Amino acid sequence: MDGALVNVGAPADPLSVTAVSLIGGRRTSAGSMIGGIAATQEMLDFCAERGIGAEVAVIPADRVDEAHERVLASDVRYRFVIDTATLR
Repeated sequence: MDGALVNVGAPADPLSVTAVSLIGGRRTSAGSMIGGIAATQEMLDFCAERGIGAEVAVIPADRVDEAHERVLASDVRYRFVIDTATLR
């Protein structure tokens, strides 16, 4: 199973990962420190200037369970966004 663990910020406890557990499953591990407001704004400006945006699927609130099952099944290529107007 291919996969990636991306850690944003520092975890509360040290992570213990063996090279064999990564190599055998063609997995990767990456990380980044959390950027401040200025770095976040710079990234948003960069994306806006180049027309870069997230791929999303807007779903009604009553399809959250279905969306969650799809995430668990790795059957998703985009981010689910719940239409809050359907929460009534």
